[in-house]
Amino acid sequence: MISPRRIFVAVAAALLAAAAPATADSVERNFAGSIQLDYMAIPSESIGRKIALDSATAEVSMKVTQDFGDNVSASIKLCVACHGIEAGMAFFDLRIADELNFRVGRFTPQFGSFPIRYDPANHRTSDKPLPYDMGRMLRYSEWNMGILPSPWVDNGLELSGAHYFTDDVRLDYAAYAIGGPRAQAGAADFNYQLSRSGDAYYVDNNSRPSLGANAALNIVAGKTTVTAGASGMFGTYDPDNKLHYQIAGAHLVLQLSRVFLRAEYLVRRTEMALGDDPAQRFKYGPGKDGKFDPYFLKSGWYAELELPAGDRVDFILRWDGLRRQGNVLRDSALRSDSALLRYTAGASVKVRGAVRIKVSGEFYDFSDFADEIAIHVALTGTL
Repeated sequence: MISPRRIFVAVAAALLAAAAPATADSVERNFAGSIQLDYMAIPSESIGRKIALDSATAEVSMKVTQDFGDNVSASIKLCVACHGIEAGMAFFDLRIADELNFRVGRFTPQFGSFPIRYDPANHRTSDKPLPYDMGRMLRYSEWNMGILPSPWVDNGLELSGAHYFTDDVRLDYAAYAIGGPRAQAGAADFNYQLSRSGDAYYVDNNSRPSLGANAALNIVAGKTTVTAGASGMFGTYDPDNKLHYQIAGAHLVLQLSRVFLRAEYLVRRTEMALGDDPAQRFKYGPGKDGKFDPYFLKSGWYAELELPAGDRVDFILRWDGLRRQGNVLRDSALRSDSALLRYTAGASVKVRGAVRIKVSGEFYDFSDFADEIAIHVALTGTL
């Protein structure tokens, strides 16, 4: 078996070679990358690892885009984070017109606002909002992370476009078919490791694609920009193609010069396998009709204010949360109605060029556990 280190070295060498200046073939290549080293401390716990992936983590991305003329391009992105080495993207883009583009390969489908800027160099906090958390939140195993962990990378086909009503009013839209979330047979929720583990192969687990769409209206008025959008996704996630899920989301972004106000809301309805003996499998009994409800509802939201203070410092205030309603497995620490609220205050300081230091403090208000405090210190930069 080839070691991950050798894979990383080989792919990195290929990326650097591809990023080298083009010769007389007139092919244009562009290279971009980012690095974030983040340290998270949990002063409210003597051993933070019991409830989170604390201490130091690294997030690295390297991307190469090659244009084959005016209408065709290809992009490859390599990511290294807590889950190891991943192909963050590997796709072709075919541009027919502003209103019609095709993307095929491995990519992040358009859903909401945050996934557009999920790279740590593109947002001012060290971690992601709770609806898009991918394992950095406290009690991530009890909550099974967020609603739709970002970046959600999958294989598929996406049709997208933009229609300009005027120079200042634009409608962006996309529709796609992807492999979708995965889990084992008889599951009660998504298993994100199956979606990003090379041992499980990067293929659809039930031969049925998940379908989704996104639409956003952008309005520009001088130094003010308003973006409002909605997204949806649905499909099945188990190998037997029996367990259904539906995700819906809405987002709003207001930009006043260099001041940003962002808000998003996501909700996911997920079907659970009841099993042969639901009374033994689940913590709570049947409803008033004598039947077990096979669905649970999980919602998440965030509101974030980004305030610049001069040319070098940005302050961030964020309020986000999660709520889960519905039956839980018998060994779960959650209840039939559990909630989490998080309050974050932080700053991002420009050191030199594209290098920044991020500092933030977070207060976690759990309904089922003791409240906790987390502190982040990160160094990030773009290549």
